[in-house]
This record gives sequence, C-alpha cells and structure tokens, in this order.
Amino acid sequence: MVEPIVLRDYIEYSPGSVVSKTLKQNPAGTITLFAFDAGQGLSEHSAPFDALALVIDGEGCFIIDGVEHNLKADQLIIMPSNVPHAIRADHKFKMLLIMLRM
Repeated sequence: MVEPIVLRDYIEYSPGSVVSKTLKQNPAGTITLFAFDAGQGLSEHSAPFDALALVIDGEGCFIIDGVEHNLKADQLIIMPSNVPHAIRADHKFKMLLIMLRM
C-alpha cells in the first residue's frame, strides 16, 4: 500500500553525522533523503548524471564548480552532470536528492 509521507519528518538528524535514507532506486535513478548535522558535508565530487537537490529543512551550502549557493527550505538547485560539487552544512539541514540516470 502506498502512503503519503512528510519528508522533513521521515529522516532524523544524528549528532556529528550525515544520515541518508533511500526512498526509491531503480535503473532510471535514485531518490534519497539526507539529514546533515551542523559541521558535516560531502566532499567535492562529480557524477555522470544531473542531480536535483531540494532543501526541506534548515539551510545548506552547495558549492558547484567553485561557486557557493546557500539554500533554505523550499529552495532547490540542479547540480549538472560531470561538474564538481560539494555540500557543506554550516547549520543542520535536510534535503531530498533526485538523480536521474539519463
């Protein structure tokens, strides 16, 4: 049975950690929730596919090709394929990441 969920309530923060929860994964892509505690992040990397990040709680810093973008809840950004990007949590925040393998 399919039930609606409240994204910000579906994942919890963990002190000193980045928590991830995969909601859906198949050959077309992945949908993953993340909860970043303050001071955490993901180091610079690139991916072969575009990824859309939607902040659902708090505020996060997305560094894409060397440019910082500070996003708050209800804002989204697209991280283009093959472009270096990193994520920094100056404050704790949660996001939904959708990666499409196309």
